[in-house]
Amino acid sequence: MNIPNKMTLSRILLIPIFIILLTVPFNWGEWNIGGTVLPVSHFAAALLFIIAAGTDWIDGYYARKYNLVTNLGKFLDPLADKLLVAAALILLVELGLTPGWVAIIIISREFAVTGLRLVAAGEGIVLAAGSMGKLKTATQMIAIAALLLHHFPFSYIGIPFGTIMLYAALFFTVLSGYDYFVKNWHVMGDSK
Repeated sequence: MNIPNKMTLSRILLIPIFIILLTVPFNWGEWNIGGTVLPVSHFAAALLFIIAAGTDWIDGYYARKYNLVTNLGKFLDPLADKLLVAAALILLVELGLTPGWVAIIIISREFAVTGLRLVAAGEGIVLAAGSMGKLKTATQMIAIAALLLHHFPFSYIGIPFGTIMLYAALFFTVLSGYDYFVKNWHVMGDSK
């Protein structure tokens, strides 16, 4: 249990706090930003989400720089990302900030890739995330943060930045899922 793996676990442990911020009716007020109403609880949840997402980059960088990459980390890191993104997307749908069909496609892709990883793990193979998956994760994290912030600061000029990034994330999610299955389909054929 090295430092990068502890950071990954901390990301998982932040998820319940994130959920509480978005589901418990805190009466912290709201801000009017560029004609858009931003509840303070959404701002707090966005800040926590950005911190949690930031640990993804930091733990990966730290693990590579100090040669602390482990099989546990290769498994936990993408799992933590999937749990964080799924929780955020489901709550964004509940809040009316994201279309349900987009969330379903993104979460379905995550389950499918996790299933492939489990089959590979049963064969003693660890499938690490590739560069396309990292781009997918980055666009998802940016989209979710922007949606939680109700497109701030782009709301001042009327650009729905969060929605634009959400559809970019959807594109990269589907593309990276296809790429992941094409590159690793042999695992399904090799499994017993």
